[in-house]
Amino acid sequence: MAPTPLLDKIICVEDLRRLPEIELSRLADELRDATISAVSKTGGHLGAGLGVIELTVALHYIFQTPEDRLIWDVGHQAYPHKILTGRRDLIATLRQKDGLSGFTKRNESVFDPFGAGHSSTSISAAFGMVVASDLQNNNRNVIAVIGDGSMSAGMAYEAMNNAGASNNRLIVILNDNDMSIAQPVGAMSSYLSRLITSEPFHSIRDLMREVTNKFPAEIERTARRAKDIARELISGNSVFSQLGFLHIGPIDGHEIGHLLPVLKNLRDGDVTGPVLVHVVTEKGRGHPFTSPSAEKYHAVPKFDVITGTQQKAAANVPSFTSVFAKSLIDAAQQDERIVAITAAMPSGTGLDKVKEHFPARVFDVGIAEQHAVTFAAGLASEGMKPFCAIYSTFLQRGYDQIVHDVAIQKLPVRFAIDRAGLVGADGATHAGIFDVAYLSCLPGMVIMCPSDEAELTHMVATAANHDDGPSALRYPRGEGFGCELPEHGKILPIGKGRVIRRGGDVAILSLGTRLADCLAAADIIAVSGIAVTVADARFAKPLDSLLIDELAVGHNRLLIVEENSPGGFSAHVLQYLANAGHLDAGLSVRTLSIPDEFIEHDTQAGQLADCGLDCDGIVAALSNLTGSARNLGVNTRQKK
Repeated sequence: MAPTPLLDKIICVEDLRRLPEIELSRLADELRDATISAVSKTGGHLGAGLGVIELTVALHYIFQTPEDRLIWDVGHQAYPHKILTGRRDLIATLRQKDGLSGFTKRNESVFDPFGAGHSSTSISAAFGMVVASDLQNNNRNVIAVIGDGSMSAGMAYEAMNNAGASNNRLIVILNDNDMSIAQPVGAMSSYLSRLITSEPFHSIRDLMREVTNKFPAEIERTARRAKDIARELISGNSVFSQLGFLHIGPIDGHEIGHLLPVLKNLRDGDVTGPVLVHVVTEKGRGHPFTSPSAEKYHAVPKFDVITGTQQKAAANVPSFTSVFAKSLIDAAQQDERIVAITAAMPSGTGLDKVKEHFPARVFDVGIAEQHAVTFAAGLASEGMKPFCAIYSTFLQRGYDQIVHDVAIQKLPVRFAIDRAGLVGADGATHAGIFDVAYLSCLPGMVIMCPSDEAELTHMVATAANHDDGPSALRYPRGEGFGCELPEHGKILPIGKGRVIRRGGDVAILSLGTRLADCLAAADIIAVSGIAVTVADARFAKPLDSLLIDELAVGHNRLLIVEENSPGGFSAHVLQYLANAGHLDAGLSVRTLSIPDEFIEHDTQAGQLADCGLDCDGIVAALSNLTGSARNLGVNTRQKK
């Protein structure tokens, strides 16, 4: 790591504010180096943070954080913010167990006034803070920093519509890293922004006179661009102006000298009402990699800080995501009605591979999960077969649409739920542990949970064939188990599980990918003379009542295992067992699921162990259920 003498002096933000302005660009360079060094050791979100280095320095330099509230949308660009706000000594623990979160987190620092992990929440939260401040007679600034990608979500515009109708003073920084800005235009735009925020102009003529005096004739062509910007600002033609915001910019977000005057004027000037400052940045600026990246190194594994070589583990077997993509390509080749939808995650869901084969049948709707679900419903209503591929944690955002637009109308939308279960270093905000609970309560919903990648192949084919209502197939993050994959998926009978091994003492009913550890646990406890039946439910809904009856009648004890929250599969099985009279007949049942709490970041293996869902945890649960090695008794109940 390069020396960071200026950054070394920054123990808290007050140290930053003592620096002369002339040294801030150098500090930004050091902060960029420190961010790269930190992520090289831990992995994490790199590109977004590198893009806002200068903006981060400028915001903390001008505003009196934490008294002034600074809210980072999503939060994956906040690593530099953490370094500047007293957490540099802990940055090596980023995304590690008991270490710093990869996102902003209220209980981590007073400089994180609002936690985030999902996008497009910052303006709503910031406006709530502004109103609270006014009601409490606090004269504080509230600043929300939101990326242009997050502005594709309707929630951001709902918040702006609300804030724009008020006279409350809210500052929104639009961090635009998806456009470029020529140097002369950037300079002129910055100058215009200073003029707009420092004193009122009564006409476009006044503003143009200032521009003409400032910039020489040799850049007349680019000056015309500045006039266009100014005209838009004054006439209020931008969508932000129409929503009631004073729209300033664009400003070069990597020029400290452009940022500071505008932020100072907003802090000290007479501008009232909500303001949007359009700042242009380059995502991944200064990254150490030589290869191009379409996603600007959004998230990276550990890497060599000198060469930029990423330390990716060699993939021994395909990931669940890649198996889904391959299976969907196979299904789409057989049925031209199959289409796919993603919400700004084409590579994360594997749909980028599908699009290579079917460019006209894959749709990326942006960060707009609500729209994605209802868009899929519209496609289904016209006879298409939509696969809506969304991470479990993000599908939560479209829940009303799942209920109202899909389930009530019994439309055959197929939900491909990636990152189901615990996800490791991204922690509680991204854990996919609630979808079984929030989907299984919906009438007519079919929920498939593959135990391995071969089963996923069959379930994609099954979903493609299922036209009687909505369905979902959920699968985890990461690699599969290395099982042999079928050339084509076969159609499974809806709601039917299977018995993998038989034993007379105790039964395990497993849902999803915990099956492998259930089988391993059965092998371990067999050494104590306990014979275990292991069944794979395959479907969380509809329940296989015949399979449950078989397990309940043939055993005195039953363990239900799922990598989901309480209220999911186990709850429905217990309800069935109670109503069917199996509990009255003396069946002892235990459930093993995610505890009723939010699971903090760690490795996936560490999270599973802490939840008791690894092999050791299942062995412990079986030992607890059986009481002792052979004290099981004999099941004398007769089958129905």
